[in-house]
Amino acid sequence: MDNRTEVREFLVSRRAKITPEQAGLPAGPNRRVPGLRRSEVAALADVSTEYYSRLERGNLAGASAAVLAGVARALQLDDAERAHLFNLAQAAGGMTALTRPRRRATKRWTPRPGLQWMLDSITEGPAFIRNGRMDLLTSNHLARAFLCDMYDNSRCPPNFARFGFLDERAHSFYVDWELMADITVAILRTEAGRNPYDKELHDLVGELSTCSDEFRRRWGAHDVRHHGTGVKHFRHPVVGELALAYEGLDLAADPGLNLTIYSAEPGSPTRENLRLLASWAASELPEFRREVY
Repeated sequence: MDNRTEVREFLVSRRAKITPEQAGLPAGPNRRVPGLRRSEVAALADVSTEYYSRLERGNLAGASAAVLAGVARALQLDDAERAHLFNLAQAAGGMTALTRPRRRATKRWTPRPGLQWMLDSITEGPAFIRNGRMDLLTSNHLARAFLCDMYDNSRCPPNFARFGFLDERAHSFYVDWELMADITVAILRTEAGRNPYDKELHDLVGELSTCSDEFRRRWGAHDVRHHGTGVKHFRHPVVGELALAYEGLDLAADPGLNLTIYSAEPGSPTRENLRLLASWAASELPEFRREVY
């Protein structure tokens, strides 16, 4: 992915979202641009208009942490957007490989025995490991049953983004499909900032942009986010409605990988439905063979 284009479109999109009133500036008459002017962002960031214009043209290489922090403050970036800006700057300076260790794309990842034992020991909720491209790498048995529709295809490894945008069953599985779509694209956009030279990510984005208008529209918004905790609602094809709390944990020993664990409120209908799902999995998936990628 072209770093200069990413930088330019991200900064322009964030500038367009901030009104003069939000920035504490007078609106004034005859404004011809949405949001703030470049000169206003420059003043708020305490840099010259010429220098900020250079940054917004996509040239972040050499920008100091203080300048980036000033721009983030001026554009009122949240934590995820601020981290994304710094990732783009690192990539512009050729520092991505130094600042964020990455697994070799040609090496097939296999979970350590202890890691897989830990996943298998989680028996009351789905648990799985994914990468930043949203490939599903390995899971426990209940996650295999929970995500049965996503596993039911010929693509290896299964991918949450492909399923969400290219499989019609996703519209039924995700009760709030629009929210899922927003989150999925924001995660991929965040990963693109961290790993701009990931060919598999580039190919995935190209495929989804070609095949899905919904994806292409969201990708153009340049929204990013940290995805760590919350509640999601699903409609499983076997056991019906599920309201699951989730926690996402980055794996310190495997940079770029994320462990997600779903759980149900004790005594809730969802807890009972998870028990039914486990029973279904035991009878219908007795020969479950875990795939790793």
